[in-house]
Amino acid sequence: MQGNWRILFSHMCSSSFLLLWISVGLDVVEVAGSQQGIPLSVVKLWASAFGGEIKSISAKYSGSQLLQKELWAITAPRPGTNSSSETSSSVKGTSRIKSSAACPGVWEEGGAPRGNPRKHGESIQTAFRKRLQAPNLGPPCPEKYKEPEKSVRVEEIDGVKLVKNLAVKMEEMFRRKAEATRYEYFNAVLINEVDEEGNNVELGGEFLLEPNDHFNNLSVNLSLSVVQVPTNMYNKDPDIVNGVYWSEALNKVFVDNFERDPTLIWQYFGSAKGFFRQYPGVKWHPDEHGVIGFDCRNRKWYIQAATSPKDVVILVDVSGSMKGLRLTIARQTVSSILDTLGDDDFFNIIAYNQEIHYVEPCLNGTLVRADRANKDHFREHLDKLFAKGIGLLGEALSEAFTILSDFNQTGRGSVCSQAIMLVTDGATEMYDDVFEKYNWPERKVRIFPYLIGRESAFADNLKWMACANKGYFSQISTLADVQENVMRYLHVMSRPKVIDHEHDTVWTEAYVDSALSQAHKLNDKSGPSLMTTVAMPVFSTKNETKNQGILLGVVGTDITLQELMKLIPKHMLGIHGYAFAITNNGYILTHPDLRPLYQEGQKRRKPNYSSVDLSEVEWEDKDDTLRNAMVNRRTGTFSMEVKKTVDRGRRVLKMHNDYYYTDIKGTPFSVGVALSRGHGKYFFRGNVSVEAGLRDLEQPDVALADEWTYCNTEEEHEHRHLTQIQAIKLFMTGRRPHLKCDRELIQEVLFDAVVTAPLEAYWTGLALNKSENSDKGVEIAFLGTRTGLSRTNLFVPADQLSNRDFLTAEDKEGVFNADHFPLWYKRAAEQVPGTFVYSIPFSTALENKSVVLASTAIQLLDDRKSPIVAAVGIQMKLEFFQRKFWTACRQCTALDGKCSISCDNEDINCYLIDNNGFILVTEEQSQTGLFFGEVEGAVMNKLLQMGSFKRITLYDYQALCKEYAGSSDSARTLSDPFSVVKWLLTELVIFLLEFNLYSWWNVDLSVKAQRSRGKTMMVPCDTEYPAFVSERTIKETTGNIDCDGCFRSFVIQQIPSSNLFMVVVDSKCDCSGAPPVTMDPIEIMYILSK
Repeated sequence: MQGNWRILFSHMCSSSFLLLWISVGLDVVEVAGSQQGIPLSVVKLWASAFGGEIKSISAKYSGSQLLQKELWAITAPRPGTNSSSETSSSVKGTSRIKSSAACPGVWEEGGAPRGNPRKHGESIQTAFRKRLQAPNLGPPCPEKYKEPEKSVRVEEIDGVKLVKNLAVKMEEMFRRKAEATRYEYFNAVLINEVDEEGNNVELGGEFLLEPNDHFNNLSVNLSLSVVQVPTNMYNKDPDIVNGVYWSEALNKVFVDNFERDPTLIWQYFGSAKGFFRQYPGVKWHPDEHGVIGFDCRNRKWYIQAATSPKDVVILVDVSGSMKGLRLTIARQTVSSILDTLGDDDFFNIIAYNQEIHYVEPCLNGTLVRADRANKDHFREHLDKLFAKGIGLLGEALSEAFTILSDFNQTGRGSVCSQAIMLVTDGATEMYDDVFEKYNWPERKVRIFPYLIGRESAFADNLKWMACANKGYFSQISTLADVQENVMRYLHVMSRPKVIDHEHDTVWTEAYVDSALSQAHKLNDKSGPSLMTTVAMPVFSTKNETKNQGILLGVVGTDITLQELMKLIPKHMLGIHGYAFAITNNGYILTHPDLRPLYQEGQKRRKPNYSSVDLSEVEWEDKDDTLRNAMVNRRTGTFSMEVKKTVDRGRRVLKMHNDYYYTDIKGTPFSVGVALSRGHGKYFFRGNVSVEAGLRDLEQPDVALADEWTYCNTEEEHEHRHLTQIQAIKLFMTGRRPHLKCDRELIQEVLFDAVVTAPLEAYWTGLALNKSENSDKGVEIAFLGTRTGLSRTNLFVPADQLSNRDFLTAEDKEGVFNADHFPLWYKRAAEQVPGTFVYSIPFSTALENKSVVLASTAIQLLDDRKSPIVAAVGIQMKLEFFQRKFWTACRQCTALDGKCSISCDNEDINCYLIDNNGFILVTEEQSQTGLFFGEVEGAVMNKLLQMGSFKRITLYDYQALCKEYAGSSDSARTLSDPFSVVKWLLTELVIFLLEFNLYSWWNVDLSVKAQRSRGKTMMVPCDTEYPAFVSERTIKETTGNIDCDGCFRSFVIQQIPSSNLFMVVVDSKCDCSGAPPVTMDPIEIMYILSK
């Protein structure tokens, strides 16, 4: 120990700071074995040499020091002022960015503010200062263009005010959308179709279609709507033809709505008869079987608008008389009933014969929410029903009434309508004693009997039950009859709303309508998008039918969540802050951690995707405090420690979030914002003259965040062709005063454009200097500010870039998006000020042309509460970065230049890893980008034991796991040969009796999927997985590992001014038997107790 101390002290005594740095590390050092060939002093020398070299390159080419000096100069205190008198919430100073008396529109190309060239020998900072301080020679400005005198300050963000303002904006947007729902027959499939002779087919005709980027580049007709009729319905059915005729008046309503609000997308009317009128007109495409399975009456928006929330118990007769085809029809009937239930409904399913069997035994005596997951779960159990014995309907009815009564008394459930759905092949009596005991005289529970089969011997008893309990009787003889007959109960359930004229506006949770996407043939690049629907029921207002409660249909319009996210003031939320909204059921409407689509490959809906609850993304809130408060539409605040994952879940950032939430008036939604403590709660403001700002904003190296809204160019057709920069210029110069722009945000963007302008000249000078970057190792320099402004400079031609996706729309994590800052910006913000964070983008880690990114944050003051105003960085070739590392690792202190140890030695392995344990440099190129624990499991385990790295457990409640389809069902089938014969006979009977186009393809697709055997499929699951992060206070560590009697030594040393660590491992001992440390997720298996 003392020997090592003397060596270290002799090398580092010149710096007391470094001595302290070493002593902190030595507190946790295990020195045994450090004398076995890996001197700590040599590793420290390598780390220091590489750290100094790579920081010099990063700082030089990124321009970080130049920008930091410019910022400090702006906020420098005035000569003669007493800085102690300044308030903590502002930074006042003599800014070179002053108010100007210049007016918009009077900028002269050769004017003093920009036209004077920099003199030889004059620094960029000096030239920049002169340009900003030069007097404006233009005429005096009107009062409205005068800037405030004190132009630089720091403000603390008021979270309560922020969330309330956001709620008001969302309320206004939702209100405008809801207004669109107050209001010759072209068949959507047949338009522009011709027969063999070239003539238009009936109900088709010529229909002008033109591509429109507002509608995913689909070819649409903005003057007319089209009508879609489900495949299993007759196009010329008198009821459909009549409904199509009177609904033609909606064409004008749709067109007027779109002209008034050009941000609207699809508008439609879903008829109670089954047809669907959609605007704008678009051609629909059947699937490969010639079928369109879309039925508007099964959509959530239709169900929620047409009926009130309801509690439902489904009784299924499984007595011996239900064998064969009847049981098959009964299963399909129950499945169709489940399709008509929405997230506001509650249900359970009971099978009965001489006994009562809950389809899901773990949920007996209660009701569950009718969300997608629960309905799919119950569907799986329907296939396990088999018929035998006799049917005792009286006991089943009593059980159903008891459940509904008990559940209602708890205050849970819908607390509105209640119903019992009876699926049977007959009833031998009327069971009036049961109804008298449980349901009369109030008749709170409606009875809907479905008679299965062609026989009508017991139909009268079932009809009497329906009439005596305010229900509706239906008879279902074939599979083709199921859909239409099940739908009829919705008309009855809607009658109270119709008679009371309750035109309630309903809103759905976020969803992806894959049926519409498939019918419209959306290309894979655009893919389906998340949306919410606002809908309203349409009732007959004729005097002769007003009291009969006739539902005509539901009118609705879609709102993409992208439009909702445009309202979010991302620049005010900070680097890690975000906004989110949920429904009254706790389901997420928008949240940056919502992942309904595949992240890689084709953009499509996850299989069996259901709505995600807030508790599944804000999982640190174990008591659901935040969720419950928002579901109950309260206004308040909440705070907690959180672990936020970045870089596709591979890295984790620990922070403390403050949450602010309130309700959105006129909707069932609540909105919240999360602000991270520290720099995330402070905002830096500055003002510049409009002329200077616009001039610097229009430079070719400047871009604005594509998904941020500086000016709303969507509301008026004449503005849609404008870029955000063009719109800003027209608005700020007064040429388009009617443009709706965020003046406060624009002023901050102009400020950022001026402050960062010196980097343009600085980077250009580096690029023109032939002696710099001769090997083209540095490829790109980039900058981003908290207002979404970015600057880029290429040091090599674009076609020579190693990673061409970086800073493009293809690189979702590397650019400003509607819901997050770039990854390199977020990671730099959590580094120690003045240091760089280095990483290999995971998308390129295994490619030959790999790169390394380096970025650092620019802070206003050296203080945790000081806002981070920008981040800068560079992209360099991985080969260039690695070469610098290996060069540094060949240095030594020997006077003769003969090093006793270097990374070229076969006895040691050298690695460069980042603070999350990912390898950037190793002798084995195939290991680049891998997690260190997968390569050196024994060393990683030791580092975890010693505290150099920490394991953090994370959870993913939106994961996908592989499942062998039919594994359990196959085993069950093989163990029972008779069931195979029975299944084959049943399928044969169904084929012979039910074979027609409608019934063949109308069978529920989920049933077909379950029949496929032997396939691996991806299914939703919950997983637990680890992430790893280094301990900042430990700078260096040595240790030994016992590998079956052979002691293997290693040294880990932090690279100064970075997030990197050098790890040198003795390779003489074979530790391959040690298990690797991986980041593989583990599926969470839940055990349900009865």
